[in-house]
Amino acid sequence: MAITAQDQAAAEETVKPKVNPVTILAVLLSGAFVAILSETILNVALNAIMADFGVASSTAQWLVTGYMLVIGTLIPVSAYFMQRFTTRQLFITAMSLFTLGTIISGVSPVFAVLLTGRLTQAVGTAIMIPLLINVILAVIPIERRGAAMGMVGLVIMFAPAIGPTVSGLIVENLSWRWLFYFILPIALASLFFGMKVLTNISETSKPKLDVLSFVLSMLGFGGIVYGFSAAGKGDASFADPAVFTFLIVGFGSLGLFSWRQLKIDTPLLDIRVFRYPMFLLGLVMVMLVMMTMFAMMLVMPIYMQGALLFSAVTAGLVMLPGGLLNGAMSPVMGRLFDRFGPRPLLIPGTIILAAIVFTYRYTVPGIPTWIVIVQQAILMIAVAMIMMPAQTNGLNQIPAKLYPHGTAIMNTLMQVSGAIGAALFISVMERGQQNYLAGTGSANPSEQMMIEALTYGSQQSFSTGFYLALATVVLALLVRRTKPSEEV
Repeated sequence: MAITAQDQAAAEETVKPKVNPVTILAVLLSGAFVAILSETILNVALNAIMADFGVASSTAQWLVTGYMLVIGTLIPVSAYFMQRFTTRQLFITAMSLFTLGTIISGVSPVFAVLLTGRLTQAVGTAIMIPLLINVILAVIPIERRGAAMGMVGLVIMFAPAIGPTVSGLIVENLSWRWLFYFILPIALASLFFGMKVLTNISETSKPKLDVLSFVLSMLGFGGIVYGFSAAGKGDASFADPAVFTFLIVGFGSLGLFSWRQLKIDTPLLDIRVFRYPMFLLGLVMVMLVMMTMFAMMLVMPIYMQGALLFSAVTAGLVMLPGGLLNGAMSPVMGRLFDRFGPRPLLIPGTIILAAIVFTYRYTVPGIPTWIVIVQQAILMIAVAMIMMPAQTNGLNQIPAKLYPHGTAIMNTLMQVSGAIGAALFISVMERGQQNYLAGTGSANPSEQMMIEALTYGSQQSFSTGFYLALATVVLALLVRRTKPSEEV
């Protein structure tokens, strides 16, 4: 009997070896940092790229929109990947693709090659983000998950916060290609680090990939992300036939996808996670906060430059402290979550969010720069108080077998809500501008009228953000601390 027990223990050890969570998180966080950094690092460089390749802004925007589109369509499949392949295989694949895409982008002779490189980077990012969160759920005990997710929050917010600043400094002094040369050694170091020390942390299986579900998923999430992204750009609107068609195809395919997941034995995304109320509540809160944050992150730079008359450099620097503070506060909020649970963070966090978004209605031309900086900083602190606790508390409730599906669904809908928020708030702002100008009755509005119109439109957008923030306050009152469920 003793030999049998020994053999069983040895067999379990080979299947699930002892792992060092610190080492694993260091590897995955380094990969996630460089992947997320690349999401925003091209924003400031688009003008230089357009001049180099002689392409229009509508074409150059594909470097950003295409990146988001690939992530939005591939993250839903990540649940299948995480069951089919080992942690080590997925990490090496993700970072190899990201590194390859970085090299292709850096040496690209024509725009099409540059876009190919960016989309290759995005494939790696789409694998990396859900892999990181799924590993945390697998190796970190529930009583310490808040601190670990706080580190994720630091990476997720710090990387995009410094992206435009780093991009601006490089583009101003060097070629835009140096953006990729800057990223390349970090990506290579993360790849080699992972190849050397990363171990597998979960058992694999061979789930059947339902091809029809995969196609419906790509059409559904891809159509929605692209439709909303296109509606928020230039003169496009939700009434445009192309935008309307993509949204109809997207939502129709998503409805068929959801119906099919309930009918097949091995769903691509197991939507039974929605049976767990705190997961659903946390997901809705995260989506609302993402939309509200996008309102501020997108509308404010336009408003600062067009109405407050800040320079582009000043506008970028005004946004930077808030992003850095958000990253710095995320680990602190994680530790507080582990100690006190979600409610002491979510309730005051949502109230602060609603209050600070309300003050943006009084951000008018002539306001001192320091006030805008303080507003942005408080806004991002409130986001740090909400995002990690809502996400972690929701994921904590679902059974371990559903972790890959829960993380895939949450990350996918975060991308979708970001696209929806971008389109919604830009559309509200532009509609407000048009209504104001129509009310003046002037065929040739003066520069002062244009500033007043932009101010009016931006305040309409801020009001929409305020209403969404109020909804998060109500939801926060319903949150309860969760424990893992054994039901599936």
